[in-house]
Amino acid sequence: MENLKKQASKCMESIKQKGIDKAYCYVSSRVINEFNIDSTGYYLFRTVFDNSLSVTLYNKGKKGVVSLNRFDDESISKAVDNAVAASESASPDDAWDIAPVSRNDAFVSGCPEPDIPRLFDCAVEFLGDISARHPKIALEQMIIKHSRTDGVYMNSNGVEFTSLSGSYTVYLDYSAQEGEKSSSFFSSWALTDSLDKPFIELGCIEEDLSNVEKQIFTRPVEGKFTGTVVFPPQALNSLLESALYNFCGNTTILDGTSIWKDKLDKQVTDSRITISASPLDERIICGERFNSEGFRSENYDIIKDGVLKSFMLSSYVANKTCRERARNSSDSFIMAPGDTTVSEIIKGIDRGILVGRLSGGEPATNGDFSAVAKNSFYIENGKITNAISETMISGNLAEILNNVRAISKEVICDGSTVLPYAAFDNITISGK
Repeated sequence: MENLKKQASKCMESIKQKGIDKAYCYVSSRVINEFNIDSTGYYLFRTVFDNSLSVTLYNKGKKGVVSLNRFDDESISKAVDNAVAASESASPDDAWDIAPVSRNDAFVSGCPEPDIPRLFDCAVEFLGDISARHPKIALEQMIIKHSRTDGVYMNSNGVEFTSLSGSYTVYLDYSAQEGEKSSSFFSSWALTDSLDKPFIELGCIEEDLSNVEKQIFTRPVEGKFTGTVVFPPQALNSLLESALYNFCGNTTILDGTSIWKDKLDKQVTDSRITISASPLDERIICGERFNSEGFRSENYDIIKDGVLKSFMLSSYVANKTCRERARNSSDSFIMAPGDTTVSEIIKGIDRGILVGRLSGGEPATNGDFSAVAKNSFYIENGKITNAISETMISGNLAEILNNVRAISKEVICDGSTVLPYAAFDNITISGK
């Protein structure tokens, strides 16, 4: 860490000597210890070292940015020179700014020191659990790793943050097979800072594996109808990201196309929806502690009881639009649970689908979207009846968030998000 601080200080001093009064740099060193296991069961263990330096400066309101993977003295000097040169061709903009000094700090999160022998044992145990509990699963790739990151952030206002973090990642790609038949591919993942819990029990991994085994044999959905779609946490996260960035994010607020641009402190969704960006929540592994502009991260509500409480804006867009910046820049979404179990939600649905994942393009600025539902199940008369082949669903994101049927009591923590299951009515489902 001391070497990183030394190099960051050299970077800021070089910038100061060039007469530039607004700038920041981030210097980091990452060590990844990783097991790769392929479909043949072959193990590869490797250690990856990754150094990085990013320099951002504002030269008379003109922005220059340079990133590189070395931070020796010569490389730092060249990086600053290149950032100044990049700024000279940019247009001036007074909205660019950096964070003022508040309270400098040193952050430590997660598990910086890996237990490699135990990690290997957990990987072997995981493979054994998959084989024993889910014999139809055909593993394409498994990545199990520990990442440690040391970082130093400094800006020309005197802000200085150091961060030390470490976490374990479990990621796998797989399908299910029986004879010549196979399911669609699926991916599962989770973050953790402990090796005390079997990997198969993290996040939605066990449920995902079980569902994929049931998706080898599928039937098409008949006809086109308006029904209910149940989104498990992973699919719900995709839905929420699309909606929130489309209606609250930098791009649409800056260009004025967001349909929520005038809805701050007004009802925008069903009153049962509360969503926060909460990287400091204890269930989030190694959540953001400060953002790239040098502001300390704080948890904040985006939507509270259906009311829009904040846009998700950088300080630049906030300055451009005379609005408040978001209190962090993370995607650590937490959605408040409901009062209904998942099984009760299913029992109350006449006709609809349970979505495993969605594949499709970005929604229109007004929220209209269409996507292909994959790894999904048909629901009829309160029961999950069968796996379905790829099926188109469409609707409007803003309307969907106002057509909540139910939100589950159960929530899933995967280390990055904390989300329930949610069912929405009046979605168009297009079968054959």
